[in-house]
Amino acid sequence: MHKLAQITLDEALVILNEHHLLVKSQLSNLSLNFKQIAYNSKLVSGKSLFFCKGNFKASYLLDAQNRGAIAYVSEQEFTNVAIPGIIVNDIQKSMSLLSAAFFGFPQNHLPTIAFTGTKGKTTSAYFAKSILDRTYQQKVALFSTINTVVGNTANDVVKSSLTTPESLDLFTNMNAAVHNGMTHLVMEVSSQAYKKNRVYGLHYDVGVFLNISPDHIGRNEHPTFADYLHCKEQLLVNSNICILNADGTHIRDIYYAAKTTTQPENIYIYGREAEVTELGIPVDFQYQSLEDSLTSNKISITANTNHAKKLAIDGNYTISIPGDYNEGNAVTAAITSCLMGASVADIEYGLAHTTVPGRMEIYPTKEHGTIYVDYAHNYGSLHSVLNFIKEQQPKGQIVVITGSTGDKGIDRREGLGKAIGEFANKAYLTTDDPATEDPKVIAETISQHIDHDKVAVSYIADRKAAITKAVTESLPGDVVLVAGKGHDAFQKINGRNVPYAGDAAIVANLVKGL
Repeated sequence: MHKLAQITLDEALVILNEHHLLVKSQLSNLSLNFKQIAYNSKLVSGKSLFFCKGNFKASYLLDAQNRGAIAYVSEQEFTNVAIPGIIVNDIQKSMSLLSAAFFGFPQNHLPTIAFTGTKGKTTSAYFAKSILDRTYQQKVALFSTINTVVGNTANDVVKSSLTTPESLDLFTNMNAAVHNGMTHLVMEVSSQAYKKNRVYGLHYDVGVFLNISPDHIGRNEHPTFADYLHCKEQLLVNSNICILNADGTHIRDIYYAAKTTTQPENIYIYGREAEVTELGIPVDFQYQSLEDSLTSNKISITANTNHAKKLAIDGNYTISIPGDYNEGNAVTAAITSCLMGASVADIEYGLAHTTVPGRMEIYPTKEHGTIYVDYAHNYGSLHSVLNFIKEQQPKGQIVVITGSTGDKGIDRREGLGKAIGEFANKAYLTTDDPATEDPKVIAETISQHIDHDKVAVSYIADRKAAITKAVTESLPGDVVLVAGKGHDAFQKINGRNVPYAGDAAIVANLVKGL
């Protein structure tokens, strides 16, 4: 039954006490009922409990009070307002727990598959949703890097601003999904979600660790790779069933993290090889490529262990998205979906009919090259895409248009340059969400890691102009890869979302004109 969103002071204090978060409360009326919760003062309405989080200013709380907040939760007391406070020792954990309670713990009504990994989260999530939509009649919610889907109307699909949003927004979306009759949830969980306690207290039915490679390390993110790995492993610690990719690195660390809270029979490992060499055990599911081209992708899946054989998903499957690096994503979607009740027929249909906005979208032209649009934004993903393209089209030139984000993912710049140097003939470096940084300086950093004897490198600040030049100057047999933004409708510049047509739309219009 759908619960009316609200929470009493008594309920809030009990939860905070249980988790050793409460320092003190300045409120005494335990029956006080909060009808709204918010962390953005502009969204506050009457009888609201306001969370003072992040880079907080006292003026925000005053604004919240003026708009109807009747109490606040904070790690410190404020004297510029008349409303009382609940003082806690961790605002992020407190907001996550109270948000879940406010909405009546909507996660309890949404069996959930959660994916983490440096690359492949989005594609895997879309594969799983595509399969389960057939199993559960289009009643599967999706929280992904690209879109947030909480229902089946146009208004229920919105562009995501974060891979995993703030806890209050996350539980708001879960509540909306339950209210709209959705029965299951597929979501991506970023390392930052654990670093920032956005998913504190959340537990998953199935948790998937796809892979890990250096990314998101630098200022405002993870200080070290060890911290990055630790945060990602928390998804496994908080999952009932764990799915692990043996093709990736650090499998020993990842496997033992899963074993801390999960019985071995509830851990499934998949990979291309028959054995996990580091662990000396067989993979539960082995897969191999049967066809792998720009137009056709087929795999076989074979169960090697008794608990894997019980799922009965052995067989051959057609995948709708090209690229050998997408084969593992399809396998994990098959396993997780089966665990959620999907039949082999559902898996076959779902994998063959998945579309992911901005993932390996192909735009052929008659008199120029073949254009690809892909979200690849770090070494692992760009290397995989370019390696696949090179194998398919070894004779033509490979042209890459890309940039890198500002104020985060600093280490990506070296990786992008390295991947370009390995495969490309030309590179146009351009703007990609520079935030407070100069996009030219970002481009120069990428360029430092490209072998200029092998690759002709240019800088064009205007992204549309860079794409236009690359596409119109390409020749038959060439491949032009527009990497990084896919369908993104904004450039993040100096704290503002500046409208942007999107890589896919720009390419589609160009190809139509050609």
